[in-house]
Amino acid sequence: MNDDPQAEVFAAIAHPVRRRILDLLSERERPVNDLARYFGVSRPAVSQHLRILLDAGLVTESRHGRERRYRLIPQPLAEVSAWLAHYERFWQDRLQKLGDYLDTEDDR
Repeated sequence: MNDDPQAEVFAAIAHPVRRRILDLLSERERPVNDLARYFGVSRPAVSQHLRILLDAGLVTESRHGRERRYRLIPQPLAEVSAWLAHYERFWQDRLQKLGDYLDTEDDR
């Protein structure tokens, strides 16, 4: 485990498969076999992605008989959101400028 939990979260969400897994888990708890059917990779490959998400504290697993079910833990994503919020001002400024430009084009 990394000494910087925030770095682990950022590393975990860097991969598109892991982001999609989080999207699926945001809907409901799911077993690994259910998750694997959404991807063109093997069940063991999905399990490896889940291990990274577990290590980053983004999901939890529970056993139900022989099945492992995974559930989203959204709290660590709040740090990502807070970090991104700092940069929203750049997007807002550009969107405002685009809106102003489009308004002047409409007036022509």
